[in-house]
Parts: sequence; structure tokens; C-alpha cells
Amino acid sequence: MMLLREQDGRHRLLPIYIGSPEASAIHYALEGVTPPRPLTHDLFLTVLGELGAEVTKIVVTEMRERTFLAEVHLRTAGGDKVISSRPSDAVALAVRCSAPLFATDELMDSESQEAPPEADEDAAEIIDEFKDFIENVSPEDFGS
Repeated sequence: MMLLREQDGRHRLLPIYIGSPEASAIHYALEGVTPPRPLTHDLFLTVLGELGAEVTKIVVTEMRERTFLAEVHLRTAGGDKVISSRPSDAVALAVRCSAPLFATDELMDSESQEAPPEADEDAAEIIDEFKDFIENVSPEDFGS
């Protein structure tokens, strides 16, 4: 599970289920792990750079039929472009290029959860537990 947290205001939480490979890709980038060969998201950013495009922001836009949708916003020589994406892939890109990450107000209003009062105090512990989970999760943990 990828847990996005509102930085301002109510600090609401937006839980998004993602696959193990996508979680690993995000984790590697957050930990600064450099693989011997570029992973898919690293390759994609390299291609974008070679084409003169840069990621300006990521927006998790909506949930449709129990599936979250996101957008990768690009700045190109031909103008701004918006590419539809899975949230996990968009976040994997964002953490690699330090692009800001947003969720629409409508999505936060309909799908987020209120953070418990102690959330600010427990944030580091939650992050550590999530890292431990990501490092030890296997596909069998999710069943069929």
C-alpha cells in the first residue's frame, strides 16, 4: 500500500494499493539505490530528458471503478502535455526527479481518511514500518 499524506490542512491520508514491483521501484528511489542498469522509471526519465521534456508535477486525479488514476504533467518545447498514468508509476517518476505530487480536492474529499490525532508524532514510525513491509513483502502475501 502506498500511503499519501496531505502536507497542509487536515493531513488526511490517501491509501492506494499498488503492486510489489511498483512499491520496490518507489522504495529504491527513496533510498537512493542505484541499480547497475536503469530500471523502467529511470529509463523513462532519461528518454524524456533526451527529448527535451521534464516532469513538472504529478496529480492523482480520481478513482474510477475502484482504480485510482493519475496524470504526469510534462513541459516540452511544443508546450505542456498531460499523460495518463497509474499512480504508482507517476509516484516512482516523481521521487526520481523531485517533482511535486498532488491529489485533487475532489479525490481527497471522497477517498481520503482522516489522520489520527497522533499521526504527526507517529509519522516516522509509520514510514519505518512501511519500509520494513516493502523490503519483506512477497506476492504470496496478497493472495489471488
